[in-house]
Amino acid sequence: MKTIIKGASVLLADGSVKETDIFVDGAKIAKVANMADASADTVIDGKGKFAVPGFVNAHTHASMTLLRSYADDMNLMDWLQNKIWPIEAKMKKDDIYWGAMLAAVEMIRTGTTTFADMYGDMEKVAEVAIDSGLRAVLSRGIIGSAPNGEAAFEENKTLFADYHGAGDGRVTVMFGPHAPYTCPPDFLRRVAEAAKERKAEVHIHLAETKGEVKNCLKDYGKTPIALMEETGILDCGVLGAHCVHLTDEDIALMKKYDTRAAHNPGSNMKLASGIAPVPKLLKAGVCVGLGTDGASSNNNLDMLEEIRLAALLHKVDTLDPLAVPALEAVRMGTEYGAKAVGIQKLGKIEEGCLADIVLFDMSGAAWMPKFDLVSLLVYAANSADVDTVMVNGKLLMEKKKLLTLDEERVLFEANRCAERISAK
Repeated sequence: MKTIIKGASVLLADGSVKETDIFVDGAKIAKVANMADASADTVIDGKGKFAVPGFVNAHTHASMTLLRSYADDMNLMDWLQNKIWPIEAKMKKDDIYWGAMLAAVEMIRTGTTTFADMYGDMEKVAEVAIDSGLRAVLSRGIIGSAPNGEAAFEENKTLFADYHGAGDGRVTVMFGPHAPYTCPPDFLRRVAEAAKERKAEVHIHLAETKGEVKNCLKDYGKTPIALMEETGILDCGVLGAHCVHLTDEDIALMKKYDTRAAHNPGSNMKLASGIAPVPKLLKAGVCVGLGTDGASSNNNLDMLEEIRLAALLHKVDTLDPLAVPALEAVRMGTEYGAKAVGIQKLGKIEEGCLADIVLFDMSGAAWMPKFDLVSLLVYAANSADVDTVMVNGKLLMEKKKLLTLDEERVLFEANRCAERISAK
């Protein structure tokens, strides 16, 4: 299948913008150049469109869309223990499927093409990724101290065996120990061994709150990052969600082991977890991607909003207007995010990269005048401007019409599931 996107304003890998064509052959970008004489199965008119790499949501819990607005304005542990975990215990496989389907609709419509997810019954989320056409990095969330901890661990192994590389290579499976405060060190050592045996990586919440770090120091005499080194988790290749409260020594360890951070500015602000030291991480050479977290702590899956928050939050935190420039924020949501979730040749529009591309319609008032398209994208545009979405060279949405999902049915089924699990 060959596709040409003609005459779009294209965000190139070096950060410049050029009006040109994008030639897609199969799942990859074959050429970024004027293709006047080339033939293709599909030709997309890119005039008036801004072509950017698809957004990478480096940390979320997709099926938590069913819990959107269920519990807000609470402290993290109160929110988890008294509201979220009890209702999650009522969720069945059908709920996980339709919650993830609702997330897929929202993600496609807002320009996300890859998402890293951690939750239960992840085989249902894998089915959603395969059916929707999205790219997914999936981990079975494992609470080692819970009664089902061993069962969840085994489910993660099965998930890897059944779905790693599925969906034409769009599905990647990691191991998902929830956090140091829910998975004891000996359990984490076993997870690390299982991951290494399969050459799999690990997705885990790390240093999200001051309380987590304080308790880790009290219980083990180490920070969460240092504890992960001791247990062997860092040897696996780690996607660390949040990484808010870090010491200089933690940052040095992250650099040493190439531990990548998934920064969740919206969720961290809403839960008052704190502000991750993103400028310091970037300066140290640590990869920082962006995530939304779940839709019950954000409360949307809008990656353009996270890009804007990342650009703004660290300016005010450091009192430095250059802390995270617009282009750097976009890279955090695309190129760096791809590296964070462990996928090569993704997150850039250049020859040889995977063809995950989003076209923004620039006809609206917020796109006028067009002095700097990257600036407009980050500081002025809205995700509702997403017009066309391609993943692996396949169109998932064209001219705002979803092509792989029945949106009306998804909304109906998701609402049905939410009503059942929230019933008293």
